[in-house]
Amino acid sequence: MKQIEDRINGIVRTLLDDYDNNRVIDEVKSFDHPDKEVVVEIIYSIRKIIFPGYFRNKSYRVYTVRNNISMILEDVIFKLIRQISIVLHYDSEFADADELTLAKRAEDITFEFLGKLPMIREYIEMDVEASFEGDPAAYNKDEIIYSYPGLFAILVNRIAHELFLLRVPLIPRIMTEYAHSRTGIDIHPGASIGKYFFIDHGTGIVIGETTEIGDNVKIYQGVTLGALSTRGGQSLRSKKRHPTIEDNVTIYSGASILGGNTVIGRNAVIGGNAFITKSVPAGAKVSIVNQELRFNFDDPKAAQTAKAQQDTDWFYII
Repeated sequence: MKQIEDRINGIVRTLLDDYDNNRVIDEVKSFDHPDKEVVVEIIYSIRKIIFPGYFRNKSYRVYTVRNNISMILEDVIFKLIRQISIVLHYDSEFADADELTLAKRAEDITFEFLGKLPMIREYIEMDVEASFEGDPAAYNKDEIIYSYPGLFAILVNRIAHELFLLRVPLIPRIMTEYAHSRTGIDIHPGASIGKYFFIDHGTGIVIGETTEIGDNVKIYQGVTLGALSTRGGQSLRSKKRHPTIEDNVTIYSGASILGGNTVIGRNAVIGGNAFITKSVPAGAKVSIVNQELRFNFDDPKAAQTAKAQQDTDWFYII
């Protein structure tokens, strides 16, 4: 037993010595860090407010929506004010602010954000409708609300985006990266997304910070709305690096649309696996035309027939 204790103490001494190398990972902040678990709890509490009849807090023995929402809201307010007051230190404007100043600013931000909840609910209602109308595999809207990863990723983004617009550091990114880890859908909280947004399947989707998406847009798995290059590093911060997707656009699986000057016009359809770095006019249908299937048969006539029957609209297939 003594031998194990000595070995543990040896490892502790080694680690403490290693902490003295003045690297980024060695830094001990002079202020608290945000609590990721609490931020995740906030997401789920807000989801209960967004969907009051679907996700209720089972620990609250209340019988009216008013009482239930009041209890959840008080919990969100308390946690959000605390977490925002912690992360405001990351904003240079508040780097040296005292606790009272931070708490007051966090309280103002929290209540301004909560005032956005009816708007978020309006958008989410339309996202549910878009999912139901756009997916013949959906048998009812409850199925979408309870189980669709795309809707969950969109919900978290709509919450995080409003906090992002209020210049809350770190918390919006913690939220969207949590959704990313759960769904495989990576949407930066800075991305602006319009009404009736539908993500089908969703795995592998990447939507960058300065992406702008219009109304009634449908995106399938594996789509990237990204930057042409990030070699410029921090010099590219706050610059338009990601594409603009206008209203009524459909983007099929595996497509990559890159660049801050790239605009996909209204009513365009982008076929699967397309790689786009230039703007696409409104109403265009973009597909990959230099790929073909090869069929090998002993009978040359059978091979020729199979080739002739290839579907020229293959890029619609998901």
